[in-house]
Amino acid sequence: MCIRDSYPIFNFKGFKYNPDLLQLVTLPLVVLAYLNAFEKRSWQSGLWLGLAGALALMTKYWVLTMIGAIGLAALIHPERMRFLLSPAPWVAIVTLAVAMIPHIVWLADAHFVPLTYAGDTYSIEDAGQVRQLVFGYVLHNAALLALPVALAAFAMALVPPWFSLLMRAPLRIVTRAWARGANVGVNASQALNIWIIQIIVAAGPPLGALAFSIYIKTDWGISLFFLVPLALVAIPALRVQSAVLFNIVAIWLVLSVATLVASPWIAAREMAVNSDNTATYGARSELARELTQAWHSRFVSRWAIVAGTMESIQPMVFYSPDHPAAFTPNEAWGSGLTTLDDVKKYGFVGVFDPTDGRLPAFEKWVSEIAPNAERMVMTTRRFTHGKAGPSMTWNVYIAPPAK
Repeated sequence: MCIRDSYPIFNFKGFKYNPDLLQLVTLPLVVLAYLNAFEKRSWQSGLWLGLAGALALMTKYWVLTMIGAIGLAALIHPERMRFLLSPAPWVAIVTLAVAMIPHIVWLADAHFVPLTYAGDTYSIEDAGQVRQLVFGYVLHNAALLALPVALAAFAMALVPPWFSLLMRAPLRIVTRAWARGANVGVNASQALNIWIIQIIVAAGPPLGALAFSIYIKTDWGISLFFLVPLALVAIPALRVQSAVLFNIVAIWLVLSVATLVASPWIAAREMAVNSDNTATYGARSELARELTQAWHSRFVSRWAIVAGTMESIQPMVFYSPDHPAAFTPNEAWGSGLTTLDDVKKYGFVGVFDPTDGRLPAFEKWVSEIAPNAERMVMTTRRFTHGKAGPSMTWNVYIAPPAK
């Protein structure tokens, strides 16, 4: 866990919260539930595996990558028949299906928009662009993994008597951790599961992107490499001494404290260097707070719907305590969370970037749906330790609920 927590996403690169990070909570539970089911092969363990899979699927459909890898691991493993002839996998499948029924019903009601949206949005024709994206994906995730792996190697090298070895036989610092013969500290059967799963989720997405011309994002790999430390520790020839645990915890603690101490300086410096970077440092949470207060002061009710482009309104959905449903007029793909009838019934707040070329079409839509909507311009800016962030201006439209 400490090796994994030294992953940059968890400290100095952890600047955003999204479903890719949330998978780092649910996917380890899925893998743990699978390992437990593979070992116990009982219907109870299958029940927990199915529930863990359903929980993970509700974060992002990308979780199917890990679930598919687990399924392939179960079919590839030499002990597969003992597992497949037990109730565990079948109870897991049934439990997952039953737990997902409400979501599947919603998907059907929404005409499976999330799936068709993904198919249309992330399918590209330019083979050169696909290769470039795959190369960037591999390079980005390899660079992120390099730090925890290097720190783990450093922790193993610091096992006493490392100083005397450094003086007399430096190579022994590395070679002493490796030995032939059986390793009683490694469960070979479960280690094989870990290796199969990690290899599949590491190689599968980039190969799939190349084969099917998919636009692959670097963030999609965030949740797929948490098993690397465990896969390395499970190498039978590697002898991990108990002193390594202390070293890893100490390294993780030093890095975490150093990052926390330096975070005010890092934030101020980043804000100063990126004073015009509205994409990353724009004051969207502040806008969500202001709009929530504006709605409450006018109508003394919950803010139910926010309208605009997904880029503009997603932060409003997340940061507002009312968590209004998103409505995206004039876009090919809606959120599936609300309808035009709801917009007219409950009212809405429209939020739009005045520099966006789609503004005239949105204003036309507002004029048709809510001609009496209140229109205003709001400006937001965030200050971090005295450093001013970029100023952002928004066109805001407040349409009251139906009487």
